[in-house]
Amino acid sequence: MAASSGFHISSSPFLRLRSSSVAYAAQPPFLSPCNGRSLAESFGLATVTVSRQNLSVSPPSAVVEARISGTIDPMTPPYNVLITGSTKGIGHALAREFLKAGDNVVICSRSAERVESVVESLKEEYGEHVWGTKCDVREGKDVKDLVGYCQKNLKYIDIWINNAGSNAYSFKPLSEASDEDLIEVVKTNTLGLMLCCREAMNMMLTQSRGGHIFNIDGAGSDGRPTPRFAAYGATKRSVVHLTKSLQAELQMQDVKNVVVHNLSPGMVTTDLLMSGATTKQAKFFINVLAEPAEVVAEYLVPNIRAIPASGSMKPTYIRFLTGIKAYTKIFSRVALGARKNRYVTEE
Repeated sequence: MAASSGFHISSSPFLRLRSSSVAYAAQPPFLSPCNGRSLAESFGLATVTVSRQNLSVSPPSAVVEARISGTIDPMTPPYNVLITGSTKGIGHALAREFLKAGDNVVICSRSAERVESVVESLKEEYGEHVWGTKCDVREGKDVKDLVGYCQKNLKYIDIWINNAGSNAYSFKPLSEASDEDLIEVVKTNTLGLMLCCREAMNMMLTQSRGGHIFNIDGAGSDGRPTPRFAAYGATKRSVVHLTKSLQAELQMQDVKNVVVHNLSPGMVTTDLLMSGATTKQAKFFINVLAEPAEVVAEYLVPNIRAIPASGSMKPTYIRFLTGIKAYTKIFSRVALGARKNRYVTEE
């Protein structure tokens, strides 16, 4: 399908044209006892202790019982929220919306100076409901320390949002990308996400309230091409796969109090997006489809908070820019000239 303006919609790296929220529930493979381990051991349902004198089986722990029975402490507001990469852009806007709703928020980024500045600014506006610490999501120790910081100051985290991401501010063909830029993108967007998911799940499995993890997608997550930032698009495609795999793993382990979700903010007028507004096609779609971080956050946060409020433990995919919204905006532009030169001047 092509718009009359000459832009081929389906090839745009900026579009994700799915119109509805999707709940993923992958079917786990059949498991059978192997290597002398029982199914109970495989699922962590009991601890088996073998000695020469006796054979004893200890009862499941309270955490395991909660995981397999679905009996957990109710998750009621105010919620404790952690957002990675939250000193600027959509992460910062999300933090502000959660604070407006009365929640407690932990922010973090690689820059200790930026964290300190943002925390001070947010405290002036919202009081003592915000904490912050330096964390480089590419480093396993930093992510473990982040968990320790949260447990020390807030005891638990209800909502963990994996927002930290990077394109190394590089928009060029892959053949021209430097080793440093590629390593930066992959380590931040893929390794960093895996480390954060691992530590978030390990922490939430010990919480009687359980928890919700939200992984933010981006251009490329739907499989559409992302020319000039192919590495970024490839890592964002992996976000969806990782989320579905973790959902399947938790289901396979019969975990009922921890859920991993996808979160799609669409096109947000962050520094990262705007630095790529250097082609005719990019300028067109940014003007037509992009929205300020504050507008996106105002939509996403109530939808995020509605999940624990409802008691639902089903995986969801929350999208700001749905297919219907995208097509409506493109039609308005083609038919009425709406949004032309809204953010950047088009030639």
